[in-house]
Amino acid sequence: MLATLADIAVIVLPVFGMVGVGFLSANVGLISDKASDGLAEFVFGLAVPVLIFRTLSEAKLPDAQPWGYWIAYFTGAFLVFGLAMAYARLVLKRGHVEAVIQGFTAGQANTVFVGVPLILKAYGEAGAVPLFLLIAIHLPVMMIAATVMLEGQAGFSRASVMRLAKALALNPVLLGIYVGGISRLLDFQVSGVPKQLVDMLAAAATPCALISLGLSLKRYGIRGRLGPASVICALKLMVHPLIVLALTLVLPMPPVWAGVAVLFAAMPCGINGYLFAQRYGVEVGTASSAVSLSTVLAVVTIAFWLYVAGVG
Repeated sequence: MLATLADIAVIVLPVFGMVGVGFLSANVGLISDKASDGLAEFVFGLAVPVLIFRTLSEAKLPDAQPWGYWIAYFTGAFLVFGLAMAYARLVLKRGHVEAVIQGFTAGQANTVFVGVPLILKAYGEAGAVPLFLLIAIHLPVMMIAATVMLEGQAGFSRASVMRLAKALALNPVLLGIYVGGISRLLDFQVSGVPKQLVDMLAAAATPCALISLGLSLKRYGIRGRLGPASVICALKLMVHPLIVLALTLVLPMPPVWAGVAVLFAAMPCGINGYLFAQRYGVEVGTASSAVSLSTVLAVVTIAFWLYVAGVG
């Protein structure tokens, strides 16, 4: 069933409206940079992991994994990763590290601050399991791929391997996924007062995540190099979901899982691209601009993909 513009507006406008509230609050000085850091830490370290734990512990996990789902999403992710790298090397004449940073920025989606609120609003509980299962695989796969390409050229050091292992082992979002999945398999669910605490924290995840994203837009902004950033945005917001959509039409998977895969691919660039650029001291302006610009443009492009997916 095709979605109407009103249906799409009900999904998109409240989500990005909250982002706008955060952005305006930062610009007029209602929320300081110090408070912004604390809110982002609360969202990533506690609220979203608890939301994921609650959802997975209460959800019905599929009896068999629809492998077409994984193939469709990651084929698109690595194709745009490679296209962004090729553009950086062949057109911009950048070095290997710069090309990997641009590729990673194009392939890494903003899953926590935009993906979770928007996909849950679009699909509700039916989309929760495919969403959180993809998040569980997405972050480790993309981070490992980028690290292998960045570090592998000079040979892995023990420090780089330990840094990656620690980042993945202690990632709060992944911990929420693992604990929630185990709880579901053991048929364990919290109740009573602990259940009320979990529900209150989970309820805070979506609004706080969106406000935090708005605050981050004020901080990172758009800093020159709009040409490369625009190419990255086009790859992330249009090419990635287009590839995934094409593959969902030929690979077997439930309809809701197909819709989640397309919307997940349509999410703006994730902040990890900027963090990798900072760590290696290259393409910081490009990554920052791509994250901010793709988030702004996503208001329109996500509405388009919601229409294509028939959500509403």
